[in-house]
Amino acid sequence: MFTQAMFQQELLLIALGLGSSFGAGAPAALPVPSPPGVQAIVAAAPASSPRFDERTALRLSQSVVGKPVGEHVLIDRAGRRVSLADFRGRPLLVSFIYTGCSHVCPTATRFLAQAVGEAGRALGAQNFAVLTIGFNLPFDSPRAMADFARRHGVGDRPNWEFASPLADGVAQLTRDLGFSFVANSGGFDHITQVTIVDAEGKISRQVYGENFELPFLIEPLRELTTGAPLASLNWNQALDRIRILCTVYDPASGRYRLDYRLFIEIFAGLSVFGGALLYLRSGRGRRHGSRRS
Repeated sequence: MFTQAMFQQELLLIALGLGSSFGAGAPAALPVPSPPGVQAIVAAAPASSPRFDERTALRLSQSVVGKPVGEHVLIDRAGRRVSLADFRGRPLLVSFIYTGCSHVCPTATRFLAQAVGEAGRALGAQNFAVLTIGFNLPFDSPRAMADFARRHGVGDRPNWEFASPLADGVAQLTRDLGFSFVANSGGFDHITQVTIVDAEGKISRQVYGENFELPFLIEPLRELTTGAPLASLNWNQALDRIRILCTVYDPASGRYRLDYRLFIEIFAGLSVFGGALLYLRSGRGRRHGSRRS
């Protein structure tokens, strides 16, 4: 189970400056051939460009937790305008990439694909959405984002969208989501994070690194997915909720599995509760009948 201690441990590791949690510019310094139709990044950052400070980036990232995200307009891979508000109604995972990145962004995206696949098996892919945003305009165009998704094997995920922000909206969008980046001679230094946004559009948590323990992502998602009161659910939704609650993380395999013992305990408890309720109701009915006679 995801605990506060696990979260504090993650923050401690990042505060110590582990490089895997931040997008390093060095790997992108090597020339990388662009895919057809996608313009390469021009590495022309001046020598006086600001230095990426990991502690400041982490502090800014954490400062937005609990705050609502604005209704930013994006352009999806098909060239349609979409708003972050369109994703409300279920939890949303947001990641940032730049398509000219040769190492960190592809690695983080491929790992996120594994985590999203596992989350889909544990929680149901229909219960959350994923959004990857390119921050390097004009190069991270809708066409470039579509090509990036295809090249890294996530172009056909029904609950995963790739999109480009409007040119004048990048600064506010990244600020709202706590994402920091600085241009360097080989591309960008940036924080590598997945932002978990709840169904109402409020930031719930940040998950850091090119890779991470699956519970760091899936347990907060589970909390958000099972947050609606049972009284508001229909029978199929209630059964799906029970299935989610009975899915547990197996550290030995690094995957989530269904624990049938929890199923039995839940249904046994419901049976006892239902039997007691029927007994009380029938007892009340007999008492009312004896009074009338």
